[in-house]
Amino acid sequence: MSRTDTYTISGHTSKSLFSVISDYVMLTKLRLSLVVVFSSVLGYLIASNGAGNYVQVLVLGLGGFLVTAAANALNQVLEKDYDILMTRTANRPIATGRMKTSEGVMFAGLSCLVGISLLATINPITALLGMISLITYAFVYTPLKRYSTIAVAVGAVPGALPVMIGATAFEGTISLLAVCMFAIQFLWQFPHFWSIGFIGHGDYKKAGYKLLPEHNGEIARNLGLSALMYSLMILPVVCFMYFSISVSLVSTLVVSLFSLIYIILSYRFHVKFDRSSALKLMFYSFFYLPLVLISYWLL
Repeated sequence: MSRTDTYTISGHTSKSLFSVISDYVMLTKLRLSLVVVFSSVLGYLIASNGAGNYVQVLVLGLGGFLVTAAANALNQVLEKDYDILMTRTANRPIATGRMKTSEGVMFAGLSCLVGISLLATINPITALLGMISLITYAFVYTPLKRYSTIAVAVGAVPGALPVMIGATAFEGTISLLAVCMFAIQFLWQFPHFWSIGFIGHGDYKKAGYKLLPEHNGEIARNLGLSALMYSLMILPVVCFMYFSISVSLVSTLVVSLFSLIYIILSYRFHVKFDRSSALKLMFYSFFYLPLVLISYWLL
């Protein structure tokens, strides 16, 4: 069947196979889900220090992907009336009506069931953390976005859990290493999100999201200072890991360098508080976390 061929499901309007796949790619936020899996797998590899089981890594990756896909699908089900108001999300399948809400819910339910079951075959703590991540993201962070800026901190919890889930998948417990990696990923998210939010503030306002502090209808000037403070707090965690956990001096120095660049870009965002400085911080933030985790794994 070519990408232009059509078919019918349960008597509904025919759609091309390509369109169906494209809609599910959007429903699962495929790129974001793969980033989450990447973070989780690196957490496992760091904790295992070369002693891991690659079948377990595969199960972790597939289970983590399905749970993340379920959370993203539920997010779009709950936000369909607001997604259509924003340029960035207006073409999502449930928002446009190309996919029924019931289909999204069914997909989320099946993905969650299979994903959590897979994580449970590794150990109960990993499955529990996966479920906490889904519930917090879909049912706490998602509705809270319309009411308070505290949603950013709440959303940073499920955002930071993947690396902890990866570590617990190998260790079977929430170790100090898992907590420290969680802390780095948690703190990283604030400058990361605030730079994105600064750029997309107009779009967020269209949907009524209250994700950024405002003063007289404009983004509050202390946002840049907050980004700087959170980026600064990463360095003590990096130093603590060196003195309290068996991470190498080389990885500590490399991660400290990456963190210093993050701090400098956050400081420039604080000082200039313009689109250019926000873009530089945003783009670097995309690379910062993978570079840090890869450094801890390889060095």
